[in-house]
Amino acid sequence: MSVCIYQGGYNTVRKSGVGKALEHQAAALKSAGVPLVGEIPPAGPQAKGCVVHLNTVLPDAPLAAARAHARGCKVVYYGHSTMEDFRNSFFGSNLLAPLFKRWLIFCYRQGDVVITPSVYSRRILMGYKIGRPIYTLSNGIDTGFFKPDPDRAARFRARYGLAEGQKCVISVGHWMVRKGLPDFVELARRMPQVRFIWFGHTDKALLTEEIRRAMESAPGNLLFAGFVDADALCDAYCGADAFAFLSHEETEGIVVLEALACGIPTLVRDIPVYDNWLEDGKSVYKADSLEGFASKLRDMLDGHLPSLQEGGLAVAEARSLHQIGQALCRIYASGGFLDAALAEPGACRVPQQKKARSRA
Repeated sequence: MSVCIYQGGYNTVRKSGVGKALEHQAAALKSAGVPLVGEIPPAGPQAKGCVVHLNTVLPDAPLAAARAHARGCKVVYYGHSTMEDFRNSFFGSNLLAPLFKRWLIFCYRQGDVVITPSVYSRRILMGYKIGRPIYTLSNGIDTGFFKPDPDRAARFRARYGLAEGQKCVISVGHWMVRKGLPDFVELARRMPQVRFIWFGHTDKALLTEEIRRAMESAPGNLLFAGFVDADALCDAYCGADAFAFLSHEETEGIVVLEALACGIPTLVRDIPVYDNWLEDGKSVYKADSLEGFASKLRDMLDGHLPSLQEGGLAVAEARSLHQIGQALCRIYASGGFLDAALAEPGACRVPQQKKARSRA
């Protein structure tokens, strides 16, 4: 068998979690020995052994699904988005949310199967009545790249002029209410002795009025560093003292996996998506209010709470790209995509006894 990870719209989503998911799928499949092809193959024997991955809900994606089916390929549609995580994102998103849900349903129905990254997002999509098998599989994390590194830590602290002993808290994401940016700004205001840095960017034309006000009123100890590449982001995870991801809604949260893989103490909002895989006090700390965030964060920075590094690293390792590659092979087998390919030695190494621990 072979897999085509459809690249249409990649430049549009490159700086988002969806773009990172495309890259993770390629690496995971390579680790499992699955050949990748750059384009949907023409009709014929090659197409009948090809699985096409679709990751976006841009207008070209359903057309690509139709083209793949017409040529005899199987289609895996990734359910990265829900109406729930579309709300409170960009200017006008709440008004468009019901229409967006209808579009999502149409798109996901073009897949032979749907893969979504968490039990929580699967529960939401099951409620959409898509009529396709829906599997849960984490987007995964490159634990060979994202890992604790004292040299990276030193580079980050030097780059941002952090003196020895200076505490620093980071967050990552688009400039959105959903991502918890207003609460992050307020935390910085309440903790003036701590340096706060937000990595990420959103086109100013898409900002809501609430986000504009929050950013304009941000205190001097908060820096909006903009979009940075993976190397600089990994440096930040390694060198900061805490990662505060205050998002109100996620389907998984790739940046949380990146942070845990780098061993940084992590604080998240207590929302349903984390219920069955991130345990408060074992791999992360959770809170559900601004007062709770401030209290937990102060205790984390002052050393009054354990770092939970070991538990966080275990969560990340269970979702390593090697584990995800093996799990994808099992999904292909469950979906009947491997009937012919299993006769090809090394085409897809599906473990028969030892099962990966990859769960979302």
